Amino acid sequence: MGRPTDVTVRMSVPAPTGWNTWDVRTHTGMAHLPSGLRVRFGLLDAAANPVIDGFTWRHGLVRLGHHTVDGSFAEVTVEVDGVELRLVLAGGPGDELYVRAQSAGTVVADVAAGWDADPQPWPDATPWEWRLDRSGDDFLVAPAGSSATAADAAVVVETRRAAAEATRPRSGGWFRDAADALTRAVTWNTIHAPDLGPVLTPTSRDFVCVERQGFYRSWALHAWDTFFTGLVAGVVDRDYARGILGQILPFADAAGMVPNRVSDERGRTDDRSQPPVGALTVLNVYLAGGLTDATRDRRLLEETFPALLAWHDWWPAHRTGPHGLLAWGSDPVDGDPESATLDRTKRESGLDDSPMYDEATYDAATHTMDLADAGLNALHVADGEALAAIASRLGADQTAARLRAETAAARESAAKQFWSAEHGGYRNLRADGSHDPHVSPTLLYPLLAGFPDAATARAVAEAMLHPEVLGGDRPLPSVSRDDPGFAATYWRGRIWAPMAYLAVQGLRRYGLTEHSRAVSAALLELFLAEWETHSHVRENYPAHSGEDLTGFRQRSDGLMAWGGLLAHLAFGELAEARADGWRFAHPGRAAQLANLPLGEGRLGVRASDRLVVTLDDAVLLDAAPGVVVSGYERTGDAVRVSLSGSGDVSVGAPGGELIAVTVDGGTRRVRIDREGTIA
Repeated sequence: MGRPTDVTVRMSVPAPTGWNTWDVRTHTGMAHLPSGLRVRFGLLDAAANPVIDGFTWRHGLVRLGHHTVDGSFAEVTVEVDGVELRLVLAGGPGDELYVRAQSAGTVVADVAAGWDADPQPWPDATPWEWRLDRSGDDFLVAPAGSSATAADAAVVVETRRAAAEATRPRSGGWFRDAADALTRAVTWNTIHAPDLGPVLTPTSRDFVCVERQGFYRSWALHAWDTFFTGLVAGVVDRDYARGILGQILPFADAAGMVPNRVSDERGRTDDRSQPPVGALTVLNVYLAGGLTDATRDRRLLEETFPALLAWHDWWPAHRTGPHGLLAWGSDPVDGDPESATLDRTKRESGLDDSPMYDEATYDAATHTMDLADAGLNALHVADGEALAAIASRLGADQTAARLRAETAAARESAAKQFWSAEHGGYRNLRADGSHDPHVSPTLLYPLLAGFPDAATARAVAEAMLHPEVLGGDRPLPSVSRDDPGFAATYWRGRIWAPMAYLAVQGLRRYGLTEHSRAVSAALLELFLAEWETHSHVRENYPAHSGEDLTGFRQRSDGLMAWGGLLAHLAFGELAEARADGWRFAHPGRAAQLANLPLGEGRLGVRASDRLVVTLDDAVLLDAAPGVVVSGYERTGDAVRVSLSGSGDVSVGAPGGELIAVTVDGGTRRVRIDREGTIA
């Protein structure tokens, strides 16, 4: 297997300098880069023993507060023997670290003078060239020559708090504090990888760290986990999202395969990949980063496109299975006896123990399952569409034309072969030509790829979202509730945000708003219930009420970034960036988003008695609740927008004035120039 040190990783975001919660082993301290100095805090327990290690969701971690990307502000609460410790950490790119440590118990701390050094109790240890100071609840760590004091901590902490509050993404109304949950599930998972040098953001620090009951020594990246983490991070910061989306691509092999996983001690999975969602997520983050291509993050496309294109082309070259369709696979690798097996093939799907693959076998001739997968083929078509859109924006017109032609042919072939008249929907296709009866949300992915006509799409959605199949109060379990293999455990029935995200985007492609809104609303309630009760953003969510996922054996990590996709989906019912422009719609209940990061400034969207969209507090749109705004694009010269529904709307012209427009059924396309002239 390839080792992680065989590749050069791009510069990470944030840059690996200054103070941040870099140390994967703890939430209760900060580490300084590049020096490696680490400071951690804890309490004396009831027996007067210091407790500094081991604060996890299962052992004393109570709540994670706001955390800026640059580490200039972070809050965390832990408890020891029923006594809480609240830490406010003010670090960031500079060399001074200020900490407020408040507790009714006795606060203790330790320091380590190198990344691998053993920690020593404070104040007994005084690392060379560093000064440690304490004044009551306030602590200071600074270079020996710094004039700062611990007494400055109170002022610094509150200044940093105000700055963090002014820029953090916010939500309200129907969304409650979902934006806070989404943000913290990303920023708290950014860590340092000592053997590589840069900063990485795995989907969960608990999952990748053996000292936190995880599965790797100190870091690991997984393919589709990384892309979905980057998608979520787009709500927080554009540069941060770009850094995450690009961090696994350098680990692709010579053929272009992006590996299922790469980690410090276990290397790269040279036998298998994971679902091709890279171009979809990159394009989404790009579109959401501005109101026009002129203000979006072109660098994101330039840095990721070559590797994403190579990965797209890898699939038909290496994963063509039954009937000339794509199938999940695993290649034989010398020295890896578990490669080229059915188990590894299932893992390429990302759905490790899904009942969909219970009857499948491994075909050694093709290195794939003997089951062509509708979800994989649909994702590959959608990937091709997204890559074509990216290629066009980069001026690679011949590549865009090639991708469009190949995608159209693949769509036509797959749509015919995966359609089962007997089942009235799409089904996976066995090598003997029969359609597999298992049903999962992956069978809604054909809508994401544009397989059916509008009437068929609606019929498929209504059948799939029946309460006994994939619908109900807890929609989109990972396999149908009436499947013999449904067990409400892991991929055999839990609700997974990546699956839900892809399925709902399929519903939205066909304008099935009543379905997408109902599903998004139900999933948001699951998301918020876990957040408000446990401060968790889950790896997966229970398909039945009353199931407690906090136990280790339940296999649902407590703060996993991709769980934030459930909030992201709900936000899309109010505001969503699409290839043809932004869509804004009143979701039927009061809801608010603020401080969304765009190239032009900070976007805000509020739905109450009116639908109001602002940019840095300047009104862009003020519409009656019955008006749906789509195709919105704003340049310095004109605003282009499509209006449907009924009601009045005021559109902000580039010159600043509000122009009144009315719509009464149908669709009205409007262009307003700098002088306020409507065309």
